[in-house]
Amino acid sequence: MINWQIIKKITIIACIGGMLVACDSGEWNPLQKSTAVTFNSVDITGAEYAQSFSLPDVNGRIRTLADFKGKVVFVFFGFTQCPDVCPTTMAELGEVRKKMGAQADRLQGIFITLDPERDSSEILREYVQAMDPSFIALRGNTEQINALTKAFKVFYEKVPSPTGQGYTIDHTAGAYVFDTQGQPRLFVRYGTDVDKLLSDINALLKS
Repeated sequence: MINWQIIKKITIIACIGGMLVACDSGEWNPLQKSTAVTFNSVDITGAEYAQSFSLPDVNGRIRTLADFKGKVVFVFFGFTQCPDVCPTTMAELGEVRKKMGAQADRLQGIFITLDPERDSSEILREYVQAMDPSFIALRGNTEQINALTKAFKVFYEKVPSPTGQGYTIDHTAGAYVFDTQGQPRLFVRYGTDVDKLLSDINALLKS
């Protein structure tokens, strides 16, 4: 005589076993949550470059990433006489902070000048505060800037004006973003949508 209760138990055990095999083989498991984060910007997690900086701010205080632990840090290299890329980037970062509301203090914007000859401390202070009062500007000498741009893989080059009066600077237009532990995580391309950048920063804060 067939014992239907035993067969039922065997069937249930076989089904559970099949689910476990599927889980081990990498198939979708409804009980698991994906922890992977997809960013809009370029994910550089684990990069061996862009590790840190050590430069004086406009008040002469040496600043490093360690000063901003617990915050997401946005680092941009530029110069105050830049006609478009630099002011646009920093102004858009200011918009991101506005949209963050009560979380705004957890985002630190840092502007590193590539033009210490013309960008005095006074000029830099006025420049970044016009974008957002919380932003910090850093200014080193030519040797310090050369070493730092090399460490960050940032290109920059002076280009003489066609008139022979003064110069402009060609430079990498993107920015670096560090997580709350001071690790390089993102390279943000110039022109990234404000809401997409906000999404990336919020993702880093949550992680």
